[in-house]
Amino acid sequence: MDSLPLSQQTFSELWRSLPETLLQTTDDFWPAELCYNLDMEQPPQLQQEDVSSTLSCDLLEAYHGHVPGTLPPETLAAATSAVPSTEDYPGAYDFKLVFQQSGTAKSVTCTYSPDLNKLFCQLAKTCPVQMTVSSPPPPGAILRATAVYKKSQHVAEVVKRCPHHERTVDPNDDSVPVPADHLIRVEGNFRAEYKMNSTTHRHSVVVPYETPQLGSGCTTVLYNYMCNSSCMGGMNRRPILTIITLETSDEQLLGRRCFEVRVCACPGRDRKTEEENFHNKKKPTKPSGGSSSKRTIRDVTATEPDTESPKRKASEEETFTLQIHGRERYEMFKKLNEALELKDMIPQTDLEKIKQQKSQKTKKERDPPAPKNGKKLLVKDETQDSD
Repeated sequence: MDSLPLSQQTFSELWRSLPETLLQTTDDFWPAELCYNLDMEQPPQLQQEDVSSTLSCDLLEAYHGHVPGTLPPETLAAATSAVPSTEDYPGAYDFKLVFQQSGTAKSVTCTYSPDLNKLFCQLAKTCPVQMTVSSPPPPGAILRATAVYKKSQHVAEVVKRCPHHERTVDPNDDSVPVPADHLIRVEGNFRAEYKMNSTTHRHSVVVPYETPQLGSGCTTVLYNYMCNSSCMGGMNRRPILTIITLETSDEQLLGRRCFEVRVCACPGRDRKTEEENFHNKKKPTKPSGGSSSKRTIRDVTATEPDTESPKRKASEEETFTLQIHGRERYEMFKKLNEALELKDMIPQTDLEKIKQQKSQKTKKERDPPAPKNGKKLLVKDETQDSD
């Protein structure tokens, strides 16, 4: 080997002198495609080129795993953010959500408020959510539902069920294995997959996107929320948001929609209360740019009696008819009505004087008269002293 000259003609002999174990390895450092048999006749153009330089380039490319200037396939997927975005993004397919209108009756188990963009539902009850798109997404598209906390001080935490509900066994979950700590579940879909992100540890449930049936323009997914918003150790009265995303098979984002969720015992009552509070907050008008806050308060208090006085006058001027059975009762109500009308004609100051005079008169009748000067008031059974 030492006597052989270093030239292209001796490369094949050097290759054959390598141990067979080294030639048979197929690890990442020595790919299998490079272990070809040099005994085969090579094309003339390959024999004319510098074989050593060609092999060195191949080895470098195989070692780094990709051609210089390109990214490896795993970096092409969408990166997972530690703080998920809650902004609506319809995307190129105009992704939208539609909710059924259920009203605010006490018997409803799920109701949606368009004014609040908020879903009110009971624990473990069916919440149908309809998805619409303007054009069919790519084959293999998926729908992902993720729960996050609404407030910034809690958004970094993972939304989980409380320990009490985690230990509760649901007989309806025997068909599909579901992690006990996942809050959102899918009902009636055996292809649902429950996942946890390896980086953020957030929980999500994924279902394949299904093309709408004939005569329908939307795809419906039935969601369940498996813990109350007031549960200690879980959400603990912290508001949450549900993010539903339309993604490709390789998790590329196509569209995003977000809405708030409250899991409670009486969805209709809570929706009605929150909507009333929301509308009451919107009633006061904002002050103009040139006026101060003190001036605004003074103007509002000054105009309040003017707005209420016409209503009072209108109600006082109305006339009502009352049917009374019996002459005696009629005379009684007639006198009462005349007294009230007479009272309305007397000024308020005169009424106060009459009340004072009446109170003084009743006080005199209750107390005995005081004796005059120089005379003694005799009391019953009292005898004068003869001496």
